Order: sequence, then C-alpha cells, then structure tokens
Amino acid sequence: MRIQPVGNRINEELRKGRKEMEKVIILGSGPAGSTAALYTARANLNPLVIEGLEPGGQLTTTTEVENYPGFVEGIQGPELMEAMKRQAQRFGARYEQGYVASVELTPGRHQLVLDDGRTWETVTLIIATGARAQYLGLESEQKLIGRGVTSCATCDAAFYRNMPVAVVGGGDSAMEEALFLTRFTSDITVIHRRDQLRASKIMADRVLKNDKIKVLWDSVVEEVLDVEKGEVTGLRVKNVKTGEITEREIKGLFLAIGHKPNTAAFKGRVDMDERGYIRADHTRTNMEGVFAAGDVQDAVYRQAVTAAGTGCMAALEAERYLEARGQ
Repeated sequence: MRIQPVGNRINEELRKGRKEMEKVIILGSGPAGSTAALYTARANLNPLVIEGLEPGGQLTTTTEVENYPGFVEGIQGPELMEAMKRQAQRFGARYEQGYVASVELTPGRHQLVLDDGRTWETVTLIIATGARAQYLGLESEQKLIGRGVTSCATCDAAFYRNMPVAVVGGGDSAMEEALFLTRFTSDITVIHRRDQLRASKIMADRVLKNDKIKVLWDSVVEEVLDVEKGEVTGLRVKNVKTGEITEREIKGLFLAIGHKPNTAAFKGRVDMDERGYIRADHTRTNMEGVFAAGDVQDAVYRQAVTAAGTGCMAALEAERYLEARGQ
C-alpha cells in the first residue's frame, strides 16, 4: 500500500476546499453594482456580487425617487434597488452579504478577504462601493434621513416647492446646493460655523447677492426638530460665539459638508485622487482587470442614473477583458 506524504495530503485537501476562481466579482449593490451584475450576467459570466455595508446603496435610505427614468409616478428607493437586484438575479447573478476588508490585486488573479474571513479570487473585479455623505452625527438628524434630511439638492429639491429649507456648509458644494434650491423653495438659510464662506469668491458672491438666500454666520445645528413626528419641522441652532440658541422653522435640511468614497480597502492598490476617489479611464483603473463604477469614482454627478451608466460601462469593459484573455 502506497502511503501519501502528509504534506501532499494537506495540499490536496486545501485544493479540494478552495473555491473556484470567479470570472467577475462586483463589490457593492447600489445602482452601479446591480447594473454591472445585470450586464455581466446576461453575458453568461455568472457574476458574484458582494453587497457591501449598505446593501442596495444610498438609495435604500431615500423615500421617493422621481428622477430615475422609466417611473412616471416615481418609485421608492428601496423598491427600485430590490427590483434591480431581482432583475440581475433573473439572469444568474449571485448576491452574497458582507463587505471587503482587504484585497491583493495581481493581474489575472485578484484576492479578496471579507469581513468574516471568507476569501474569494477573481479574474476581473468591479469596484462599485460608492461614497457616503458626511453628516453632522446628531441622533435627531440620523433618524430623519430621507424624511427631510438629505445630502442631494438635485435629487430632492422638487419635494420642497415653496417651502423654507436650510443648507449646512460653507464650501462650493454648499453654495451650489443653495443656488439650485432657489428654483424650488421659498427661502434658503445657509448655516455656517465660521464668519466667512470657504467657497470660491464667485460662488460666494452669487449666494450673498441672492434675495432668497440668507446666511446664518458662526452657527451650528444643535438638533433637528420633528414636532409632527416623522418629518423635519425645524432646527435648533447655536451661535458658537455667543452661545445663544434659537429655533428656525424649516421643512428640509440639506447637508453639504462633503462626501467620502468607500475606498479604504483599496488604498495603495489602485490610483486615487487626494480625496480618495478612484481614478478611472472609462471605468478602467491602473490595475489590469480592475474597474471602478458609480460614486466611488465620481465626485461630480453622484446620481443613480449616472452610477447605473458607469456600471454598464464597467461590465462591458470586464467582458472585453475576459474575451481578450480567452475566458
């Protein structure tokens, strides 16, 4: 009887227990991730989607979505994301819960380690982990996200026609939000913790000269009020110099204090800009076989429809990459 060496037996057992390398793994299940899943699934690539920290992405915290094409009467954010997931699954996309803790990227074989220790390997990787809006961190604010608290004027301004709203922030993004809101709302209060705006002079001047916008200087939001229980009705604001606390009646609070891309696991692995957004050329990163889609590589538009578009692009790029490799 031939006795197999212990080392060989262990290696054989490891090989048997090892997962087959995937052709496509998609990180993130928002509009970009699920669109990439749909396209790669229809190309018969059997994609695996790791859903991420927030399955469905930021739209799952949104109530009504009125600016996604095809829905005349609008659609609830969670409902839209569930429909996109089911559509991708119909063609064979697989969804797994979890998020990526670390990665090792090597052309032809990219290894991922999830938060629970599971490991996966893939020929191509589509990073669609998104970005998250920065909030004030108030308990009253967090419970009203999607119910009067938002970080996207382009998405939600139309819900506040002829209503008073507030914008928190002092940079160019805050000024852009405030100016956009003037098309819909009755008046806008910009709340800024300093005595001068950080925005560029041209943007600051536009805001300061607009009759519908007032700036509340040296002030911070202490509490978001919901007297009617379930939607924003006002703010409690503190003057940081005098300590005086006042209340202001508003219906919508727009946070414009920045976004942070979810790219910590990829630091040093793919090229990023100074803010942490992945640099991509038509979704291709500097790493062979790695593509980026959605808000993780878009600091400008940050819309569901643009994210879905780049998800499609990344899927097509991954498909062509695999075809060129004969896979």
